[in-house]
Amino acid sequence: MLTGGSFVLTFKRKRQVNKYILFSLLTFFVIFLFVYLQALTEIPNQLLIIDGKEYVFDFKMPFTVNLYQDKKVDLKLNGNDINNGITNLNMMKQFTLLTKTNKDSRVNINLKMFGFIPLKTMMINVVPNKTVIPCGNSIGVKIHTNGALVVGTTSVLSSDGKYYEPFKSSNINIGDYIIKINDLQIKDISQVTSIIEKSLGQTIKLEIKRNGRIIYTTVKPCKSQDGIYRIGIWLRDSTAGIGTLTFYDKDNGIYGALGHGITDIDSGMLMTINNGEIVPSKVISVKKGYRGKPGELKGMLMEHYGKSNIIQNTEYGIYGKIDKNSTIIPHNKALPIALRNEIKEGPAQIITNINGSDLNIYNIEIQKVFLQNIDSSKNLIIKITDERLLNYTGGIVQGMSGSPIIQNGKLIGAVTHVLINDPTRGYGVFIESMIQKADSMINKQLEEMPAAS
Repeated sequence: MLTGGSFVLTFKRKRQVNKYILFSLLTFFVIFLFVYLQALTEIPNQLLIIDGKEYVFDFKMPFTVNLYQDKKVDLKLNGNDINNGITNLNMMKQFTLLTKTNKDSRVNINLKMFGFIPLKTMMINVVPNKTVIPCGNSIGVKIHTNGALVVGTTSVLSSDGKYYEPFKSSNINIGDYIIKINDLQIKDISQVTSIIEKSLGQTIKLEIKRNGRIIYTTVKPCKSQDGIYRIGIWLRDSTAGIGTLTFYDKDNGIYGALGHGITDIDSGMLMTINNGEIVPSKVISVKKGYRGKPGELKGMLMEHYGKSNIIQNTEYGIYGKIDKNSTIIPHNKALPIALRNEIKEGPAQIITNINGSDLNIYNIEIQKVFLQNIDSSKNLIIKITDERLLNYTGGIVQGMSGSPIIQNGKLIGAVTHVLINDPTRGYGVFIESMIQKADSMINKQLEEMPAAS
């Protein structure tokens, strides 16, 4: 028989036990959520695998994962066929993928935690053993955007002496592309200016592209004190500069350059391309880099033979096609590409052009390889060790982006960024990321081709 005091004591103990269970469950949930989110970021969205070569992974996830591929490709994991699923794969250990298809293939690997919790779908691109020409020569880059890019906003001083911001109520933001006005396709800034001026203050319709989405809006231009109608935005429709050609694939005529995307200097947004071209560039002077003050290559654009268009501007550089007889392509020896698991910390070289049109090889050191950070243009930390280059440029300077990185006779990546506080060091991107972008561009073109009748 329980007395009143013992009943209260038992009730308190039950409450303490319930609190302990609740706290334990909450702690487990937080840890599980942290590990789950870590897995989503650690496991890349897509991988490039060279046919017939082993690819070693080490994701270090503290749970088991089931893997299934969505179509039949001779893809093996630790010697076992993935097609029917691999269960109880301990992600704390390294595992090896191996393919043998003798052709381009693409397969999705579906990962499920504990066999039933969807984790991620990873796309595997399988390509034949590939060789490309590492370039390193300076190029001029000229692009025209798809529409007019909004790079800034401002108030309009009206004829009534007051300031107005017509763009504000129209949902126009910096980084937007104005692609149509009153259903007319926009080709350049002058066309935008002309339509606004001729509106005489009447509301006009805008079609805007923002982060891949189409937005429809309207705006009512304001008559400024100088009698011109304005909506209070600054626009850009083209840009030009110099960079470095990374590789040329003689099998399909595709090139890759820069290693990072072309962004607008004001908005910081990746610029969408309507059309563009690359041309040879001759380096005429070098501004040496110092701590806190990055250096720069200054070049002169040259005449050339053969077409060289720009098709894509991506986070891993620009890509397009070059005629095989073009004078842009240097007479370098083709090299095999290396995947990220083949890259080692230690000595390497870069090919770059810092004087006239001469190509030279300079020694560097790979200081860090970020194997998991594949969805980035900062996969490698490199350091310039060659005294010739250090004495001439101070290290990595603007315009060297795209310079190919060579290690053990293979093309492993490209220079992308300089560290502002230490110009002798910078970042590089995996060549596999650049090759994947080039291959995806080809696949997209093939998909858009009309079917044969």
